[in-house]
Amino acid sequence: MKNSEHKSLEDVFGPVVASYSRAQAIEDGVLIDVTAMAREAGFKWPVALTHTAWCDCVDWTERDNRFQVQQDESGRLWDVLFMAFYAIRTATAPGDRLPFSLYRVPKDGRSTEAEEVSLKLMVGPGDAGEPVVTIMLPNED
Repeated sequence: MKNSEHKSLEDVFGPVVASYSRAQAIEDGVLIDVTAMAREAGFKWPVALTHTAWCDCVDWTERDNRFQVQQDESGRLWDVLFMAFYAIRTATAPGDRLPFSLYRVPKDGRSTEAEEVSLKLMVGPGDAGEPVVTIMLPNED
């Protein structure tokens, strides 16, 4: 194939209509950057949770402590990251998506017992093409 036959993606698909970067998603709160604690849990790449996964598995307030059970966001986040890293370490098949689960007390104003929740870890390219990890609910992309 000659160099003149190489076409750019823009030549093939046309100009980019819109783009939304990971940095913008973090700035907007669509993703919550948890890289600092993720590094403590063993991750080498940047890690973020979707807002939905954060609200379901991490978010916890003093009101929740009064009406449910004493917990904190730091401990709940550690549980998510520990189980995600454990899932990576014990995975038997390659791929960019990995389902995992953990037990967490649902934030519903009344529960005091942990229930199992399913999550999904996805590895993809960051804004500069570097590998990044996103943790989300199974129905999210």
